[in-house]
Amino acid sequence: MIFLYTARGTYDSTYDEDGMSWDKYIEWSKLTHLTELVSLDGMLNEILVDPDYDNADDWNYIHIVEQYQTGFFTTLDFVFKRLKAKSKFNLLTVVLEPDKDCKNINVEGYEFIGYDLLDQDFSISALTNCGGFDESFLPADVNDKGLIDDFTKAYEIKKRLLENNPEEHHADTNVIAVWRHKTIGR
Repeated sequence: MIFLYTARGTYDSTYDEDGMSWDKYIEWSKLTHLTELVSLDGMLNEILVDPDYDNADDWNYIHIVEQYQTGFFTTLDFVFKRLKAKSKFNLLTVVLEPDKDCKNINVEGYEFIGYDLLDQDFSISALTNCGGFDESFLPADVNDKGLIDDFTKAYEIKKRLLENNPEEHHADTNVIAVWRHKTIGR
């Protein structure tokens, strides 16, 4: 498994920026059981790592899949080097398309929090930023952080999303395992 890193903004009941307060988001998403959103969706949980795209060395740390920048980086040191100042954030490590259940994989200092399903260009979460795909999964399938707890269920939902919505760009997803640091950024 290849572990990648990122830092994302927080999105919870204290958020009230950009015209999308927490209460408005909960009403729109119908995910009324969320206590916070820890998504890899860059619109909902802002990417706080700001590479210098004019610096050739920075490109050594930007993880790219096909032609897409993923918002993930190859080292934790790089994330800290390019971290935009925030007093509170989510420091995450991820694995793209894991081939085994990750909930019992111990990553020192981190806790496993679930699986996200990002579209093929790694920008939008099908779980939390598409208004729901009720024919493929229900709000109850998503944990209190907006992720899927179960490895098998994550891949079943990925399959159903594409089968039920073959023309929908955001339904063609990547399964991504997510761990959050227990203390840094909290």
